[in-house]
Amino acid sequence: MRRSISLLAAGLVALAPLLAFAQAAPQRQVPDDPAPAAAPGGIQSQNIFDVKPELKRDASSEAGYQDQNNAQRNRVQPGNNSPMWRDVKKGLEGYSSLPKDQAPEAGVLIQQQVQYPGSRLTTAGEAWRQVRNNWIIPYGAALVLISIVALGIFYFARGTLGHHPAEGGGGRRIERFTPFERAAHWTNAIAFVVLGISGLVMAFGKFFLLPVIGGTLFGYFTYILKNLHNFFGPLFVVSLIVVIVTFIKDEFPRKGDLGWFLNIGKVFSRSSTEEPPTHRFNPGEKVVFWIGAFVLGVVVVVSGVVLDKLVPSLIYERGTMQVAHMVHATAAVLMICITGLHIYLGTVGVRGSYTAMRHGYVDEAWAKEHHGYWYEEVKAGKIPAQRSNEPVAVDDAGKVRPA
Repeated sequence: MRRSISLLAAGLVALAPLLAFAQAAPQRQVPDDPAPAAAPGGIQSQNIFDVKPELKRDASSEAGYQDQNNAQRNRVQPGNNSPMWRDVKKGLEGYSSLPKDQAPEAGVLIQQQVQYPGSRLTTAGEAWRQVRNNWIIPYGAALVLISIVALGIFYFARGTLGHHPAEGGGGRRIERFTPFERAAHWTNAIAFVVLGISGLVMAFGKFFLLPVIGGTLFGYFTYILKNLHNFFGPLFVVSLIVVIVTFIKDEFPRKGDLGWFLNIGKVFSRSSTEEPPTHRFNPGEKVVFWIGAFVLGVVVVVSGVVLDKLVPSLIYERGTMQVAHMVHATAAVLMICITGLHIYLGTVGVRGSYTAMRHGYVDEAWAKEHHGYWYEEVKAGKIPAQRSNEPVAVDDAGKVRPA
């Protein structure tokens, strides 16, 4: 017991200096809202509910507030960049690292306001989007579908027109298309089909094809079609020029064309054995040539060349490309519909028409039924029955084939 009391007394004597130092040291004030404890790694953690938003003073009542530039606005309201975006919407240029000689619109983020046919008065990019999404896509798709359905209904209701095949129907053989004419026609036809299919898929494919094959396959497919479209475009341009130059001499209005239109019912009649007489091409074919190939074809070609940036002296601004796209898409849809009628009549629509373009020859019965004036000129010797030097042979079925 005595030993325990001695040890306790010794301990108090040892702690006496420490207690004296603690009383002499200045007392640190503990704040009412203590700072958060440091998190591991030296990052200070904080309760998100304790964070108070930074209040920015309202400077909108100051004189000249609406006329401030971006630097002035940032001094009174840091982070408020409305003057810059106001200038952007007006089409004023800002900073861009693109050189002016390579990018004519460098620094212009948003185009000025325009009003394209079918759009509201808004910025040019938005106006183009409205025309494409509200007019070209829905009405273009509807027009293509209507033309396909109409041709299908006509085919099942009327069937194939004409009574005589192009070959084997009797009489001597007449060369309707030379090898050069056939080559020009088929080159242009193949290019047109590739461009038409690829263009339709790129424009409307996401509505009918994407849900079926999925995004990955659709992406690869449209990528391939886009490159095919770009490759066959120049081929179509050259072949269309050749086709126009080759056939234009027989596409001008001539005697009997008006009578063909006035008696067009005989063309579709089941009982009539002969159509109203015409020359080498009937007026319907001439309409398809002038509207489908010449007018729409030239518009499609010129706008396509602009979209491919093949005109050396042209400045390719966004507005130029937007207008070119709208013109190209509209003309292409109309051309597809008109040329679709030509394709129908040239294949299953008229008996013997495909064979005539495939092999180049028709017989007298077919020529007399469909092109009476042309047949009379051939019969009278005004037009040679054989216009090329291509050697031919007649098989056992009476059809003409190259020898």
